[in-house]
Amino acid sequence: MKDLLVFIAKSLVEHPDCVEVTEIVRDDATVLELRVHKDDMGKVIGKQGRIAKAIRSVMKAAAGRENTKAIVDIIDVD
Repeated sequence: MKDLLVFIAKSLVEHPDCVEVTEIVRDDATVLELRVHKDDMGKVIGKQGRIAKAIRSVMKAAAGRENTKAIVDIIDVD
């Protein structure tokens, strides 16, 4: 799932070298922390959060195939 999120994020941003994903596995879910350059936050979130919602939907579907839950947190990097 981590590789899928990296691929999606790098496709959207202008600074693909600043994209980092940290995967934290918990008992009931996997938390994916997506870190992008502060200038790319708008591109990853989108108008009214539509892009972020779409990314979360795709990750939720991918997690469902692995019988787990996925939580995506988007964080900016200075």
